[in-house]
Order: sequence, then structure tokens, then C-alpha cells
Amino acid sequence: MRNRSPNPRSDDAGERLRADGGTTTATAARRDDETGLSRYVSDEFLSSLPFWLPPFLLMGFFVYGAIGWNFVISLTDFAGLQLPTYDPATWDFETYARAFSDPTFWTAFRNTVILLVVFTALALVIGLGLAILIDQGVRFENGFRTVYLLPMSLSFVVTAVFWRWMYNPQSGVINTVLGSLLGPLGIDVRFQWLSGFVDTGALGALPLVPDVLYVKLFAVIFALIWQFSGYTMVVYLAGLRAIPTEQYEAARTDGASTVRMYWRVVLPQLRASTISAAVVLMVFALKAFDFIFVLFGDNPGPYGDILSTMMYRQAFSSNQWAYGSAIAIVLFVMALFVVSPYLYSEYRRGEL
Repeated sequence: MRNRSPNPRSDDAGERLRADGGTTTATAARRDDETGLSRYVSDEFLSSLPFWLPPFLLMGFFVYGAIGWNFVISLTDFAGLQLPTYDPATWDFETYARAFSDPTFWTAFRNTVILLVVFTALALVIGLGLAILIDQGVRFENGFRTVYLLPMSLSFVVTAVFWRWMYNPQSGVINTVLGSLLGPLGIDVRFQWLSGFVDTGALGALPLVPDVLYVKLFAVIFALIWQFSGYTMVVYLAGLRAIPTEQYEAARTDGASTVRMYWRVVLPQLRASTISAAVVLMVFALKAFDFIFVLFGDNPGPYGDILSTMMYRQAFSSNQWAYGSAIAIVLFVMALFVVSPYLYSEYRRGEL
């Protein structure tokens, strides 16, 4: 005997019996499943929530929320004992106009760019040179790597105190060594490394060369290079070790000189190492506030002032909170310009 369905129409038309006794078509049920919340709330999504949701919320609140709040403050008249007004009708860009018309801001901006470019370029060059030397298979390689990398483990505060002693014109190591070398020649070396200047003489007639070169900012750059060249050495050394030995042998077989081999074969393959190291160095350069603050306080003067020290001085010494917030936003935009090319290159490589 043939079994019959209790509801023949449901079999013929693809209908399904609902809990309330009604029916719904299979197509409608499938549409509900595809457009409903269940499509987004999969088991995998729910199981991953405890791992990414708390850090996502904390990062969004404490980092990007703080940046957004800082931007809002920069649009107000927050200064001194006057509290900010969070009425959008009263917000304006007056603090940004004030910054762009302030010569002190442009001086700090120029010094920040010089610090960013000169420090990054020299640290990369010195780190690459050290990596190439260590890559030749020298003895005690691990010891050399540790010695070069050790300064990076120090904080900016410790490094600043250390170099303040080094730069001391009376008892500093630098002037003492120079005095022992040049003293017998009748040359008195008591150079003021943190406040002195060098007369460029005839070079001052050349374009872009000033008559007097103040060394304060370059003393900072030299100390930062000492601290971070070991880091670039490690990054480049890892890149050099990743290049197959066959490529070196092929270049030598083709008669390439050592310089040509590094220029044509090795350096192009260190592009990723260069970009990643440059981004890290530039971010550290933007964060050099505590190093300069320990050396000079909140007012390093026009030859050592950078945007971060100016921001601190305006916000916490002069109580110009809105103006200091505007300078902080400018620093944040500069950081975005530094990081964005790296993120884009990672996206093009499919690593992001």
C-alpha cells in the first residue's frame, strides 16, 4: 500500500509546515535564512567575539575616542579656567588658523621635518652598513649584534640623561676626548654641544647653507641615531639573510663588482626592510618629545623646538588647551602621512 503525505500540497508546491499549522514555501524560507540575522551571526562569528571584541572596544574608546575628543577640543575656546563648550554651533577652526599664522609653529614644524628626515635617512644608512659588515661572517657576530641593539632597549629618558653627560662642555666624554687629541696642538675644545653653533664661513655663501649652523638639533639627531641604528641593523640583517646565496654567486659569475652587486641585486630586495624600518624610525622621531624634554625642558628654543614640545608647552605650561589640541591634531596628521604609504604597500602585497 502506497504511503500518502498528511498534506499533499506541501510536497507538490515545496511547502513546509509551520509550527502554528500554516505553511510556507521552501523558497520563502530560504530567503528568510539568507537575509536574516543568522547569515551574519554564524557559529564562527559568535565563537570569535570574546577574542576580538574587547580589544576592539578598548582600542576604539581609549585611542580613537580620545583622538576624536581631542579634535573636538581643538574646535573650542578651551583656555585657562574657561571650560570648553560642546555646542557645535560655537565650534570653529580658529586655533588652526592661529597655528598656521604663528612663526613659532612653522619653526617647530621645520625642526620636526628635519629631525624626521635626517634621523631616518642616517639611521638607515648606518644600519645598512653595519648589517653588511656583520653579514660577512665576522667572529663574535652574536656579541656585536647584542652590543649594537642594546641602546634600543633604553628609554628616551635614560638616553637623554646619558647624552646630557656626554655633551657636558666641562666634563663630558666628547670634549674630554677631543681635548686630549687636539690639546697638544694648542686647540682649546670646550664646545657647547647643546647650545653652541658653527660658523660656516665661506660655505655660507652657497644656496641653502646658513651663515651660522646651530648644533642643538643635530646633537639630538646624533644621539637618536646612536640609539636606533642597531634596530635598523637587525632589520637589514634579516633581509640580507633571506636573499638566496645563488643570486650572489650568479652576480659574481657575471663579473659584477661588489658595489655593483649590492646596488643591482641586494638593495632592490631590501625594499620591504627599508620601508618597515623607515616607518618605525619616523614614528619614533615623532615621539622624541621625552628625549628633548629631559634635555631642554618644555622650551628648547627655536633651534631645538619640535611640534610635540610646542604642543606640551601650549597645553600644560600656557594653559592654551584648545591650541595645544590643534597642534596635537597636526602631529596626528603627520603620523598618518608616515604610516599610510606603508599600509598601502602592504595592501598591494596582499599582506593587509
